[in-house]
Amino acid sequence: MLDAMSTERKGAGAAFILGLAAILGALAFQYIGGLYPCELCFTQRWPYYIGLPLIALALIVWHKLPLPVRLGLLGVAAALFAWGTYMGVYHAGVEWGWWPGPQSCTGVGDDSVMSLDSLSNLNDVRIVPCDAVQWEMFGVSLAGFNALISAAIFILLIASIVGQTRRNKA
Repeated sequence: MLDAMSTERKGAGAAFILGLAAILGALAFQYIGGLYPCELCFTQRWPYYIGLPLIALALIVWHKLPLPVRLGLLGVAAALFAWGTYMGVYHAGVEWGWWPGPQSCTGVGDDSVMSLDSLSNLNDVRIVPCDAVQWEMFGVSLAGFNALISAAIFILLIASIVGQTRRNKA
């Protein structure tokens, strides 16, 4: 007989499923929808690429891991998604013109690095400015949705960590 999943494990599982849906959605927008990501979009994917395997590992071996190790895995993932929330807010602010973005994707760049050889393959290069909103729904861009989703994942992971810590003290 399978024992019931703890609330803390369900929260971490919900964080994993939400994150997996988000990154698969981003990849679908890119490869199916044709929305090529900018430099900041690529940066916002790192919490998913690193954090989701950590959460998956914690979920798979939940009962076999010592509590400090499990909390450590979830804590690192939570920190990554906190940073992902920051990056999503930053990118959304750049898109809406609230603050300047990095020169590498919103400025004119460094003219000294341009060469004749680099001009020959201009047709193969896709340059997507970080300050251009490629898609939005209800006034929220993809970067804004990423900020909201990353924040939700962060909250779910922190709730799981706090719940496990409290349960262990009881």
